[in-house]
Amino acid sequence: MADFLVIGGGLIGLLTARTLSVSGAKVVLVERGQLGQESSWAGGGILSPLYPWKYPAAVNELATWSQTRYRQLIEDLEQATGIDAEWTQSGLLILDGDQHEAALTWAPTCEADVQVVDANAIQRLEPALPANHPSGLWMSQVAQIRNPLLIKALREDLRLRGVRVAENTEVTHLLSKKGRIRGVQTEYSEVVADQVIVACGAWSASLLKGLDQEVPVMPVRGQMILFRMQPGQLQHIVLWQGHYAIPRRDGRVLVGSTMEDVGFDKTITEEARDGLAQVAYEMVPALADVPMERHWAGLRPGSPTGVPFIGAHPKIDGLFINAGHFRNGVVMAPASAQLLADIVQNRPTILEASPFALDNCSTAA
Repeated sequence: MADFLVIGGGLIGLLTARTLSVSGAKVVLVERGQLGQESSWAGGGILSPLYPWKYPAAVNELATWSQTRYRQLIEDLEQATGIDAEWTQSGLLILDGDQHEAALTWAPTCEADVQVVDANAIQRLEPALPANHPSGLWMSQVAQIRNPLLIKALREDLRLRGVRVAENTEVTHLLSKKGRIRGVQTEYSEVVADQVIVACGAWSASLLKGLDQEVPVMPVRGQMILFRMQPGQLQHIVLWQGHYAIPRRDGRVLVGSTMEDVGFDKTITEEARDGLAQVAYEMVPALADVPMERHWAGLRPGSPTGVPFIGAHPKIDGLFINAGHFRNGVVMAPASAQLLADIVQNRPTILEASPFALDNCSTAA
């Protein structure tokens, strides 16, 4: 019998399983589809919240803890698996002129390096941008990772650690008796475990439904497009009017994204593609001259304030949740996994846990 059963094979579930395994626990992970093929694959991999000063302190606490440890995580995974997830300190250039005051007020609270730059500095930093931005914000410490490669590395790392992974195995319902979890029922069999962790992103609320505790995690569709430039044509992550362009090492540039309340519908639309393309050409005019390679959609696990739910279920002993990370699952993932591992193993927590407790569900909205 496993010590822990993790439901969900996205980045949050994979890192939670890895963190528990590192501590010596016997872990089983169950995923309804293929590992990491939902929002973990679909996102951009920016290791910072967009406009972090707009988020609650709890989001920034998770992000800051993770940011200081991400590079080492990627190096450890590469050493163990031979897979480089391409941690790259691209820096983040924000072109919205109305964000300066809020950003400079926020920066000291997170010891963040935020500089106001003028038009000349913007052109020196990023010659690919049009010369029509009088000023911007430069966050040189912001990095990115290539999330599909990170998923691949984590998958191999779990295999090497002996974590049992069951893909294409949907959990139909949780098994409990007298207020205590005892495992799950999958479409194939019953799986017994001392403790169960629900980390299945936008699908978490459906699985937890009916347990006398609302968990307001809902799907929010995001569509993105991908261009193929030459390496180095765009050097930094650029953010403008809520949209971003992310340059990968091989020259590919991701542009995103939409925010759509359409339930569990991952259909891509021509309207979104054309809208994102127009934004892309305004941000980086050279993108109009290169191929658009791909257009896709993912379902983010939205939550009322963007603060994820990390902790024990208040009604069922042995049941825990790590979900609701909305747009910032990648940057918050290492801290979220460590915080949950601390909670389930009754250790001192890396951060104050109360802001993430399920008891806050009724007040979070």
